[in-house]
Amino acid sequence: MPVASVLSPHLRRASCSALAALGFAALLSGCAGLPANEGRVESKALQDPSATTLATRIAADAPTDTQARHRAGFRLLGDVESAYGARLALIDTAEKTIDLQYYSIHYDRSTEALLQRVRAAAARGVRVRMLIDDFNAGGENARVLRMDEVPGIEVRLFNPVQGPRNWQPGRLFTALFDFQRIQQRMHNKALIADNVLAVTGGRNLGDEYFGQDSKSNFLDLDVLVAGALVRQISGTFDAYWNNPLAYPAATLLTQQERQSLDRKRKPQPDAAPAQGGESHPADTSAAAAPAEPDSARPVPGSAGIAQDIEKGTLKLNWAPATYVADHPEKISGDEPDDEDETVVDGMINLIQRAKSDLLIVSPYFVPGAEMMKAFEGIRARGVRIRVLTNSLASNDAPLAHVGYARYRKALLALGIELYELKAMGETERRFLGSTPQSRSSLHAKTLVMDGRLLVVGTMNLDLRSALQNTEQAIVIRSRSLSGELTPAIEQALQDSYRPAMQDGRLVWHVPASDKERAGQVLTSEPDASTSLKLMVDIAGPFAPEEML
Repeated sequence: MPVASVLSPHLRRASCSALAALGFAALLSGCAGLPANEGRVESKALQDPSATTLATRIAADAPTDTQARHRAGFRLLGDVESAYGARLALIDTAEKTIDLQYYSIHYDRSTEALLQRVRAAAARGVRVRMLIDDFNAGGENARVLRMDEVPGIEVRLFNPVQGPRNWQPGRLFTALFDFQRIQQRMHNKALIADNVLAVTGGRNLGDEYFGQDSKSNFLDLDVLVAGALVRQISGTFDAYWNNPLAYPAATLLTQQERQSLDRKRKPQPDAAPAQGGESHPADTSAAAAPAEPDSARPVPGSAGIAQDIEKGTLKLNWAPATYVADHPEKISGDEPDDEDETVVDGMINLIQRAKSDLLIVSPYFVPGAEMMKAFEGIRARGVRIRVLTNSLASNDAPLAHVGYARYRKALLALGIELYELKAMGETERRFLGSTPQSRSSLHAKTLVMDGRLLVVGTMNLDLRSALQNTEQAIVIRSRSLSGELTPAIEQALQDSYRPAMQDGRLVWHVPASDKERAGQVLTSEPDASTSLKLMVDIAGPFAPEEML
């Protein structure tokens, strides 16, 4: 997410006097600098997981023929129930190790229910490693860092910046004085149990990713992974965990900040366990559950796939696949950059092999020169290209829309079919965890090529993912899984706005599913406020694409 998009709400709400105080506090906190990252103990993923319960269950489902043994097992996690329930089931079933690597872990109700399971796993002897990108690990979210006080759990922050951890606005202001560092983020997302099963994809941990936020929700996609590919995901985790940019939380969160988080915390009732799953006693540490309004949705239950994991009846789709991930050196700069090895460059190379059809889902879509060249090449061969991205109104980072808007007319001129997600309205047909009456924002990062190749990852097709963030993705060759996801994407296309050129100007066609406006043609960004439209017009010519 662009830092400017996160900073702007704080700056808009702050008065001049508050900004002055904020700046003074930030400058004071910045004087100390980062602590020396010394005394860390290097650790690795479980080397031989064959004797674990999960390994036994997966082996029973794996193909037996010689040619298929190299394949990995997959299950798509499009709805919030399976995405959340699978995570809980992996945590509950793990016997040796749990590794969590996330760009953002929000301190809220669904996260607390999950972290209760993590604490219970540690109590039964499971080694837990939590690696979190530093950008969102402040304010209320800093309470998650106190998991490092639980025996058996170690927490590290990747690429930290200076500033007070218990006050997020202060850290954001401090970031202005280290702007390049704050732009470079670990955007990876994975949860790995016993080095046997993993969940990876677009979702961070937080209510809005699992249909729990009453105001907004992210439409997202994960995949459950089994087989040798999990070892590669764990290898990437180890590379980041042992990298010099990974700081133990204990060295970054001061005792004063820990006490401050304690004072802020109000006594809370037990965190609601997932329906159908095992409940655990309420935790009395500083990471206890935050307050939620009475209207909060129940936490998704451990149904379906989660029960299959716990009972050993899991059925996976086994297929050839490749795992790709950026090296942490992309941020640390310890080695020269190799552009051919970045995840986004790999996606551009893959796109150029399309023969007939390309479906792209990217929340923040800023193609850049190289991707536009790839599009030109495959369009010249007659390949159909359809792209689903956020509208200005549905985009949680409006400045990212600036970069997309620059390319919109050129994309349409190539014959590429663009679709922009509607932000509001009744959700008659569910897509990737959509919920009725909530503001929807697209967050899934996926593509389907020629009906036989599927990609699920953390990367957006934009210059930020290409140049600033570290990313990961899985490329699966499976007509079955491609056929499972394609109808869901095509359904979303039907329910989205479709930009087009008409009489030399840009217009938006309202989808037939919009009962009040079906068939109408709009002449400005749908559902967006005047201020948002003005921001795009003003920032458009000046904002650097790699920062959007």
